[in-house]
Amino acid sequence: MKPDLSLLSDGDLAGRSVAGDDDAFAEIMRRHRQRLYRLIRASVSDADEALDLVQETFISAHAALKRFDRDRPMAAWLARIAINKCRDWGRRRAVRRLFGLLTPVEDIADIHADDRPLQDAEVADRAELTRLSRAIAALPASQREPLLLCSIDGLSQAEAAGILSISEKAVETRIRRARIRLAELLG
Repeated sequence: MKPDLSLLSDGDLAGRSVAGDDDAFAEIMRRHRQRLYRLIRASVSDADEALDLVQETFISAHAALKRFDRDRPMAAWLARIAINKCRDWGRRRAVRRLFGLLTPVEDIADIHADDRPLQDAEVADRAELTRLSRAIAALPASQREPLLLCSIDGLSQAEAAGILSISEKAVETRIRRARIRLAELLG
């Protein structure tokens, strides 16, 4: 009889997955997909791209699972992979922008327009969320990443420091600078 995978630790699931148990990796994905989506979505400010990057994160994680240290938190390991995927996405986006291949934002809004009227409060909330997402995306990666890891992903400054390979003091400083810059951007 197969054990209840929801009761196993991430390390045990990783071991089972490396041994060929696809259900074990599916449980890892189930546990971490929402948190990774929030982290990536806040970083790239594009819902469709965020979904693609979550998939890319899990594909990379599955390929590298043999190297996962079972004594360390999987959430931090996956967050590091996700941050790297976001960085790659940013570089690809910059290249596409350079060659003028991006669709203007106005065209995207026309394509995805919804004819049903929204409540005023819902419209205001969406507008504010979009404004905040764009402001976060406008931050330099050195400020955005620690802010997202600690504020959105709920990691401690020590965990964020480990993921980003910087000191805890650097994380603290970068978060403070990010908040100051957001206040300026959001006025």
